[in-house]
Amino acid sequence: MNRHSLRKMQKIDFRKDILPLKDKLFRLALRITFDRAEAEDVVQDTLIRVWTKRDEWESLGSIEAYCLTVAKNLAIDRSERKEAQTVELTSEAEQTPDDTSPYDRLVNEERLKLVHRLINGLPEKQRLIMQLRDVEGKSYKEIAEVLCLTEEQVKVNLFRARQKIKQKFINIDGYGL
Repeated sequence: MNRHSLRKMQKIDFRKDILPLKDKLFRLALRITFDRAEAEDVVQDTLIRVWTKRDEWESLGSIEAYCLTVAKNLAIDRSERKEAQTVELTSEAEQTPDDTSPYDRLVNEERLKLVHRLINGLPEKQRLIMQLRDVEGKSYKEIAEVLCLTEEQVKVNLFRARQKIKQKFINIDGYGL
């Protein structure tokens, strides 16, 4: 056996390979459910489901893509069953340097809230694609795998989502519309 085939046969370790995905799974679930408690439940259910399928791990192309797909499906199921309430998502980007004036901090905070509101108002597919690409840093291929789309569909949806956010932001921020 060559070195490449040995690498392919490496065992997937739950603690080392799957548990570190908890934050990504949570953020994805939160984007879908808009509810922190629901998102936490989705993560727990995802980890349980993935664990019960441990005999199939070795046959998966990407354990991360599999986990994200399970979390996405569980979150969608939960949010369809329950009317989710929107929560403001916090972000590292909200932490502004202390050298700005209180007015500048307030303006930046309001702009960030506006962007979150605009993102949350996108159709689900576009919202998920933006989350996976712009927040999680996933490749087009990975997003296509998780959402069962072509890479081209991912690119088109991402472009449209960004354009929609940009235009609405300019209208509201620039003209107060």
